[in-house]
Amino acid sequence: MDTKELLKKVRKIEIKTRRLSDHIFGGEYHSTFKGRGMTFSEVRQYQFGDDVRSIDWNVTARYNEPYVKVFEEERELTMMLMVDVSGSELFGTTNRFKKEIITEISATLAFSALQNNDKAGLILFSDEVELFIPPKKGKRHVLRIIRELLEFKPKSNKTDIAEALKFMTSVMKKKAIVFVLSDFISEDYERTLKITGNKHDVTGIRVYDQREAEIPNLGMVQMQDAETGKIELVNTQSKSVRRDYGKYHNERVIYFKESFTKSGCGVLDCRVDESYVKKLLGYFKRR
Repeated sequence: MDTKELLKKVRKIEIKTRRLSDHIFGGEYHSTFKGRGMTFSEVRQYQFGDDVRSIDWNVTARYNEPYVKVFEEERELTMMLMVDVSGSELFGTTNRFKKEIITEISATLAFSALQNNDKAGLILFSDEVELFIPPKKGKRHVLRIIRELLEFKPKSNKTDIAEALKFMTSVMKKKAIVFVLSDFISEDYERTLKITGNKHDVTGIRVYDQREAEIPNLGMVQMQDAETGKIELVNTQSKSVRRDYGKYHNERVIYFKESFTKSGCGVLDCRVDESYVKKLLGYFKRR
């Protein structure tokens, strides 16, 4: 992708996702995710109805009348986007790949953080951490995140969610809002997720294609595994082949949902031909 084409794509995504974050998600994002706690703001005279536990006794003794401490929420947050860039994200049977939807969701979330003056960072992962952009503020920083999501070429096509979670936990010492965007065709990450979920506010966003859930009856079909590159002839007429494939897919979905739920993390499903806007908004409202 040449520079001119890349800039055009970045601009297109910016216009679409910024409008969403400004008009739809800004307020929902702000009310859904809380700051790190309450910080001292000022001292003022006691008013009827104030909690007596907030009285500042030192100031009260000095002025011979009651004063209370006023606290306000510490709003500044840090958001980390963890995005799966393995080979399976380039799958799509409609007019869009999973990668395109993941990019738009990530951009919308990043602009929502920008609107709330929060930091945003990015981790691109396959079976290793491919790229880490430390959290920062500012529009230029968000546009860099979008550029990387559009043009980054991973070294590996495989997936290891646990490895990415370990890395994120090691670099993020303070509590962060973490969105993991993947198709979650993976396993053996529940233990690591529990550790991450104890420290951070984690949400798994599963982006998938309807054809991943079941194989249609198309006769003998040549198929390639997007992550291993292995090519096989598959008899899709066989009921047992279709049944076994559906069973494998369902097991991965159940593992994803149970792992995140048991770890106290949020779960969101988004099919490529559905509106991710409605899905995100509904998730924020439920929170």
